[in-house]
Amino acid sequence: MSSLHAVIMAGGSGTRFWPESRVHRPKQLLPITGGASMLAETVARLDPLVPAERVWIVTNARQVEGVIAACPGVPREQILVEPCARNTAPCVGLAAEALHAVDPDATMAVLPADHVIRPAEEFQRSLQAGMQACADEGSFLTYGIPPQWPATGYGYIQAGQSLGEKEDLEYFQVDRFREKPDLETATAFLAQGGFYWNAGIFMWRVSTIRQAIATHMPDLASGLQTIRDSWGGENAEGVLEEVYPTLPSVPVDIGIMEKVDGVRVMTTPYHWSDVGSWKALYEEVDKDEHGNAAVLPQGGMLLAEEAERVLAYSSKEQVIAVLGLDDIVVVRTDDAILVAPRERAEEVKRFVNRLGDMGRDDLL
Repeated sequence: MSSLHAVIMAGGSGTRFWPESRVHRPKQLLPITGGASMLAETVARLDPLVPAERVWIVTNARQVEGVIAACPGVPREQILVEPCARNTAPCVGLAAEALHAVDPDATMAVLPADHVIRPAEEFQRSLQAGMQACADEGSFLTYGIPPQWPATGYGYIQAGQSLGEKEDLEYFQVDRFREKPDLETATAFLAQGGFYWNAGIFMWRVSTIRQAIATHMPDLASGLQTIRDSWGGENAEGVLEEVYPTLPSVPVDIGIMEKVDGVRVMTTPYHWSDVGSWKALYEEVDKDEHGNAAVLPQGGMLLAEEAERVLAYSSKEQVIAVLGLDDIVVVRTDDAILVAPRERAEEVKRFVNRLGDMGRDDLL
């Protein structure tokens, strides 16, 4: 069996975690759940199945120093730097070219940097099962999360014929990828059964994804060829900076997965959350008898009087006191404080947009 490498996509901006998340220090570089940074936890979750020497991280120039600091065990040459954001198909393609250069027979797992998955042992079992399920060239695998509620913020995967089990995990042919639905449609998906949340975790042979890009995204393949041909030359960085912004900005789901044959979806045996907002973080952390939660990785405490279901967060040692307010989020940073109803916490992007319009890049 080929070697398993992991490609971690770590270039997102994480604006829904403002004011803690900033352009140079986004969600994946923060101790959002109270431990290490989410990126460091993602790398640790892979070990020992995929040790750091077989981990690749794709990020951007503004975040590369933070990535290096968060993941000292990952070889520097395996931290790939995008000159600009071009969505996940170019990200995957760039990583595939880099990986092909050192291990053309490799199997490639692709995963986001900022998800909560536990326990790690079950996650690794799913990766081992996935390797078996896509051992043949031409096979594409995605992982489906059994839906817990009719979520409208996730894409869905509609499963078809069962293909059996690997490591006691069932996998299916994919009938169709479905875009984020409205509530009525999502409710119908759950009632019908056979639908899974699309977690954005993929697996394939390196040779398989390279061929798929050449077939279905020839413009991307051509640009990647130009970049690859420059590697080892004096102007490699210049070529990357010139060519990469011209690559098609397309998600790998749309550019590749929805077009190829042989796509499979495997069920997942672990707890998963994309922790997409302060509201989602509240659901992931421990709470006291009043439903209050404090995420204070550097110490401090939450003082709550006549207050219930409060989330308090600060990455610096801090005392946060809340009196007479329920169902709120309080986030404290060195230069900003957010107070919002928890149910509206995803609307913090309004502040990000407003600060951008004001030219306050120092707060972004």
